[in-house]
Parts: sequence; structure tokens; C-alpha cells
Amino acid sequence: MAELYDVLILGGGAAGLMCALTAGQRGKRVLVVEHANRVGKKILMSGGGRCNFTNTGTGPANFISANPHYCKSALARYTPADFVDLVERHGIAYHEKELGQLFCDVSSKLIVKMLLDECADAGVRIETSCSVERVLHAEGEAPFRLHTTRGAFAAPRLVIATGALSIPSMGATGFGYELARQFGHSVLPTRAGLVPLTLSGKHQERLADLSGVALPVTARCNGRSFSNQMLITHRGVSGPAILQISSYWQPGDDLRLDLLPGQDAAAWLRAQQLERPAAELKTVLSDAVPRRFAQRLCELWLSNKPMKQYTPPELKQLAAALQDWSLVASGTEGYRTAEVTLGGVDTDELSSSTMESRRVAGLHFVGEVVDVTGWLGGYNFQWAWASGHAAGIAV
Repeated sequence: MAELYDVLILGGGAAGLMCALTAGQRGKRVLVVEHANRVGKKILMSGGGRCNFTNTGTGPANFISANPHYCKSALARYTPADFVDLVERHGIAYHEKELGQLFCDVSSKLIVKMLLDECADAGVRIETSCSVERVLHAEGEAPFRLHTTRGAFAAPRLVIATGALSIPSMGATGFGYELARQFGHSVLPTRAGLVPLTLSGKHQERLADLSGVALPVTARCNGRSFSNQMLITHRGVSGPAILQISSYWQPGDDLRLDLLPGQDAAAWLRAQQLERPAAELKTVLSDAVPRRFAQRLCELWLSNKPMKQYTPPELKQLAAALQDWSLVASGTEGYRTAEVTLGGVDTDELSSSTMESRRVAGLHFVGEVVDVTGWLGGYNFQWAWASGHAAGIAV
């Protein structure tokens, strides 16, 4: 005989735990099934071990989806301030870094402990190292049935919070997509997001030995731009600016970099010509970008001579090259290092206020398995909290 619950939740990540504690607090009997040996693994590794748990600037414009309006309802009903209130009630010290990102002062372990404490207080049962063998749906008061390595369970509500494909070393799988298809849902094509870009051919050869060099840039692609650090790696480029733009880039797309973000390159070069006429361009550029990178630019992409020898048209051309530098990426590092997965369960088949399936009553999808992906910097956690909360109220 299957053990009966009000809600079965597959996945003990951020969205699953938020859904569980919310439903438990409403008096529901909740079971969380997690195939890994512990819950919240991605929470633990996020933010360099300090968990960038939300972003104060969160809004619908910070998310990517085939339906850009889908996330509005959940984000409006559970805001960053609501999660911060929860963090403060548990006495977790935190700080704000650049661009509204909130991090724990001490450790991401405190966020996981907070969620587990809330679940425990709400009477939520959590089973780890529990693999799902079959998911069935039949008639009756408890139509959803799970056959697992820890026994059989049934409930009138099933929440899919299994995450997506990014970072398979942490246990990520496509199981949630398989279940969605089993229940007749469409799954939009998936690809790695917030991921380093790889270079090939001449671009890779020209930059490979600069691995470890970082500089501020503005990366532009398909009408989007992000200003932050770029890190050159032995295979390509990474860093916050590149991770952000990677979600909007696909092979063949034009990717441009402003190497002097926030400056008028033409005016700066003219000023340098007046102040340092005998200095070579590579020397002058070394004051604005890392020396090794400046030298490589002048060796392979820009002419190099004393500043006094540049004509006004030449300075104009240099400025244009520096502020519209073409980076020819060949691909990405893939799901292995991607922080998120783009695509997923089609939101046209889900309620935006309850995350419930429009095809199967009582079935809900939350978190990364859904076709909603946030920017870098705490936005994806806020979607997890908001979507989990929305489903937790609904169940």
C-alpha cells in the first residue's frame, strides 16, 4: 500500500524546499523526494559558497522565456524583500555586493539550514538518496503515485522541482523533462546559459596564453548589453559580462565588446596624444587595460606607434576598434559549467499564478525545469523562491 500525502515534491533544491515549507505551513502533509544524498546542493555551491540568495533589483525584465510575461505574477507575489525577511528572522548576516546581489556573510549552509528548519517546523518529510522508479497517474482521490527505492507514495498533488541539465556533476538530469513529456507537456529546446564561451582558430590561438587576464568590458549581442568583468581562459572567455551575454548568444551571432566601457575612447585617445606624444599606443593602452592584453591588441589587431604619429582619422579608427571589438566565439563550455539551463517546460501550458499544469489537474512545475531563466546575480534564486511559493500556496 502506498503512503498517502497531500503533496509529493520531486526535488529538494531551492524551489522544491520553498514549495514544501509553504505547503507545510498551510497544514498540508508534504513529502520531498531527493535522489541525491543531501538537499540543496546547488545552494551550497552558489556564490562561491556564500549563496547569492536574491537580487534587490529583481523584475520581469531580468528573465528570459518564450513568454516574457509568465514570471510576473509569481515575482510580484513573493518579492526579494519577502525572502530577505525570512533570512533576517533566522538571524543570518548578509551583505550587498555589486548590482543588488545579496550574499551570506558566512556560508550558504545557513540558507539550507534555514529552509530545512522551516520544513521541520511545518512537519515536512524529506527523503534523500531516494530514486524514483515510476510515476503513475490514475483515477481517485490520490491519483499521483510514486514508486521509489524507499517505497510507494500517493497524493492528489505532484510538484516537479527536479531542476535542469546544468552542472551534471551535482546530480543534474533531464528527469523533469521526461516527466513533463510523460504527462503530455511540450518541452522547449534547451541549451546552456550563464556559461563561458569558447574560441577556436586564430582567436583562440591569439588569446590562449593570456589565460587569467581579466578586464572590464561591455559585451553586446542581439540588442542586449552587460558591463562587468571579462576573464580570458585557456579555452575562451568567461567572467560576469560573458556569462550574462552567453544567454543571449548562439553560434553565428555577432558578439561585440567595448574594451573601454564608460569612456569616450576618441576623446581619451586625443587627450593621451596631447599629454604623452612620445609614448607608444601599447604603453598608453596599458593604463586602461591589462598590459599583456594591450600588447597583444597592438601586435595583432591595432597598429602601434608613438601617439604623435596618429592622424585624426587614425585615432577615430582606433577608438571605433576599441569600443566595438569583434569577438568570434565558436561555442560554449556546455552544461558542465553552465549555471542555468535555458528552455524547458512550455509556460503556455502552465498557470502563471499557481504553476499548475493546464493539461493535468494537480500537477505543478517550479524552478529551473520551467522555461524561465534569470540573469546572473541572484535572479534565478528569486525565481526558485517565487515559483516554489506560488505552487506551495496553490497545493
